[in-house]
Amino acid sequence: MPDFAKSPWSDVIAFLKGDGAVVAQVLLIVLVAGLAMRVAQLFVHGVVRALMDREATEGTAQELSAVELKKRMGTLDDLGVNVIRFFIFVIAIVTLLDALNINIGPAIAGIGIVGVAVGFGAQHLVKDYLNGALILIENQFSKGDIVRIAGVVGTVEDYSLRRTTLRDLDGNVHTVPNGEIGVATNLTRVWARVNENISVAYGTDIDHVIKVVREVGLSMTGDAEWKRRILEAPYVDRVNALAESGVELKILATVRAPERWAVAGELRKRLLVAFAANAIEIPLPHRVIVNRSVGAEDGVAATGSASGSPAGSPAGSTAEAGVE
Repeated sequence: MPDFAKSPWSDVIAFLKGDGAVVAQVLLIVLVAGLAMRVAQLFVHGVVRALMDREATEGTAQELSAVELKKRMGTLDDLGVNVIRFFIFVIAIVTLLDALNINIGPAIAGIGIVGVAVGFGAQHLVKDYLNGALILIENQFSKGDIVRIAGVVGTVEDYSLRRTTLRDLDGNVHTVPNGEIGVATNLTRVWARVNENISVAYGTDIDHVIKVVREVGLSMTGDAEWKRRILEAPYVDRVNALAESGVELKILATVRAPERWAVAGELRKRLLVAFAANAIEIPLPHRVIVNRSVGAEDGVAATGSASGSPAGSPAGSTAEAGVE
């Protein structure tokens, strides 16, 4: 057996007890940190996959393509892994400094102060990223959808974990931080309703109007240009109100969500033509103005009227009545 009390074995043992122990500790810390980062990556990937698989089978993400799902999973993977890696890296650095007998008390105190300051300053940024991650997981909206978020309506041109970019009907571009999104209203998700209120004059045969509207709806569903856009033909749902100027009817139709505006416009156009052909009157607001003044010379009152309005207002007065 070798004599460990003599050189070179004694030198090796001394090294292992001295600097060698430090080197071994450093190598162990690096090895554990690398292993922890690898485990964290696998853990985050598994969690993200489980969440996206559930949304793809049960939630709103089932309409996403495989490419879009993979892209979203990659984005969420990167976010989760980078956050965990950052914390593992900081812990490893602090442990290494301690292993090298470097006083880490001031460093920890400084990191704590910086962490508090950054925490206060970056809380909105953290909120943006967390809310952005939830938007991706839950598939609240995608590129090309028309949405209403933070009081802004527009087409989603781009989105990231931090912000969503919309372009409205006027062409203006709005950048909305995801942390500001409390309620996201998707106007182009699968199907939507055309919801119109049409007024007809009092004395109109309501049953005849219902029949005309139904015929217009069926003609649209039979049109090659519109039948694929409409899921349920327009119809009169109910008498919605007895307004001052006429009877208000509620007209509903179920359409493919992106076509809701086009179908509504075509429906109004065809209803105007059909109402004119069937002598159905759409009432207009009426306004009556009565003006009565006293002549300066003979003191005889002169009455001016519009729309056949009666005289009888007090001298020197103007009365105006409006029917909305």
